[in-house]
Amino acid sequence: MSTNKFRNIAIIAHVDHGKTTLVDCLLRQSGIFRENQQVAERVMDSNDLERERGITILSKNTSVRFGDIKINIVDTPGHSDFGGEVERVLKMVDGVLLLVDAFEGAMPQTRFVLRKALELQLRPIVVINKIDRPDARVSEVVEEVYELFFELEASDEQLDFPVIYTSAKAGTATMDPDVPGENMKPLFEAIIEHIPAPPGSPDEPLQLLINTTEYDNFVGRMGLGRINRGTMSPGQQVNIIAHEGSIRQGRIGTLYTYEGLERLPVQEAVCGDIVSFSGLDDIKIGETVACKDNPEQIEPITIDEPTLQMSFMVNDSPFAGQDGKFLTSRHLRARLFKEMERNVSLRVEETESPDVFQVCGRGELHLSILIETMRREGFELQVSKPEVIYRREGGRLLEPIELLMVDIPEDKMGVIMEIIGARKGEMANMINIGPNQLRLEFRVPARGLIGLRSQLLTETRGHGVMSHIFLGYEPYKGEIKGRYRGVLIAMETGEATLYGLHSVQDRGVLFISPGTKVYEGMVVGEHTREHDLEINVCKKKHLTNMRSSTAETAVRLEEPRRFSLEEALEYLGTDELLEITPQNLRLRKQILNKHDRVKNQKYAQSGLNNISQTELQTTL
Repeated sequence: MSTNKFRNIAIIAHVDHGKTTLVDCLLRQSGIFRENQQVAERVMDSNDLERERGITILSKNTSVRFGDIKINIVDTPGHSDFGGEVERVLKMVDGVLLLVDAFEGAMPQTRFVLRKALELQLRPIVVINKIDRPDARVSEVVEEVYELFFELEASDEQLDFPVIYTSAKAGTATMDPDVPGENMKPLFEAIIEHIPAPPGSPDEPLQLLINTTEYDNFVGRMGLGRINRGTMSPGQQVNIIAHEGSIRQGRIGTLYTYEGLERLPVQEAVCGDIVSFSGLDDIKIGETVACKDNPEQIEPITIDEPTLQMSFMVNDSPFAGQDGKFLTSRHLRARLFKEMERNVSLRVEETESPDVFQVCGRGELHLSILIETMRREGFELQVSKPEVIYRREGGRLLEPIELLMVDIPEDKMGVIMEIIGARKGEMANMINIGPNQLRLEFRVPARGLIGLRSQLLTETRGHGVMSHIFLGYEPYKGEIKGRYRGVLIAMETGEATLYGLHSVQDRGVLFISPGTKVYEGMVVGEHTREHDLEINVCKKKHLTNMRSSTAETAVRLEEPRRFSLEEALEYLGTDELLEITPQNLRLRKQILNKHDRVKNQKYAQSGLNNISQTELQTTL
């Protein structure tokens, strides 16, 4: 099979622009499924978290056939926090489908991935999706896409892209928005015509770049990539070239290619096809698998550096070990380093303490998905407040800056500008995108985005939509005030009572309900004032032999405020931790004892910041 029989494309788009639905459509119309086969919607989102959240987290491969040509499709994440997934899979393809919502237009993540694709000289096809939306603004969105290509300095060849108009939900595509489509045939034809066949020849020495690694319970560690040249077969002797150029030998085990959603074993694969294989147990992302006799390295994958860091630590709270299966630093270390092997934009560093690990990622969502996955696997851990990663250049302190886009109702513009201005945001652009709808663009320090999403949703009553993308490092913008209110802290260990909660609910907003087990130093609510306050939520009503005139009066509690994982991470203070178990999320102070906290504050004022509880006791 020659390379002309293959087309390798990646689908890139912003979150919720319909790319996974489009892949569903292409799979169905290419005849991959039997007529009576039951297939779930968004079949490519196989991960539980992806289905729950409606976003793509992990890059995945599939293939369809149009005539005698095999089209390998890579479904990529649309959220910039998972940009590492996007960057490495673009090395496997020769073109991209740029999918844009017919109403929302080109969004920040679209800009981010498109820039990467154009830098790699990939050929684009623009797909305007959801043209059947009643508020679609098709011609304006096409103009926006052209402007975006000019901004990103696309070449003349890249600017000569075809535009396909689709409704992935209805399963139709057309070259003319005024002529209704019947099926996806125009899109298939555009892919065959405009996406070039992979370069390379089957007669040349083998060369393959490892883009992904995964683990299979039956065959062990597997590598995945596109064969750049040559052929590959099971049992073949190969050389593996590491990032720094060192060479080691290995043997290919089982070899697979993709047919639809299935991974099928084959006896030979030729250049241009995307394959996965076993046999090389120590393979890493970015390494080159090359011919045994004439090994040549492919340029390793480079990934943008992470911008956010957190401390992951062993759970040492009084309730540790009640829910989880994996509790020790050995378990935590092994899991984090295993994640780093396949999650290329993640960094894990050991610290002076064997129980604490510094984890760096691309954003809050990137790290929270890792935490949620570990939690579902049975891990117990504690994490600190997310912090941005600063740099120093020429004696100046630099911090990461993000381009923020918010879509809001027009009447909320004043309050949103005030909120983002307080976070050192500078307005860059304002666009009217519909009746009483505005899109505001800001340049904001990355630390100013922590906690912004929940505040935006509150102020716009759920109508605000925000997205952001990393721009680069700029000089430090000055102090941003954190949480404006203090917290309510449990002063003793026990079980929260109705009487105890009722007696303190006028002090602030509670996070717990009666019957919740609490411990000293656990955060149980938000104070109405700026300072923290210790309260007794376990207090019981004293019994007497006198009947009270109000004894029959019903005691009423306000509904407690419940946090999701992301909301809890956003809410955390600098002196607090989030305890995470398979069953519970608990906010707590780093130092649980009130007496020790006061002493630590005195030392902090003397310049001794971030003293741990153990260090404090040693110092005292």
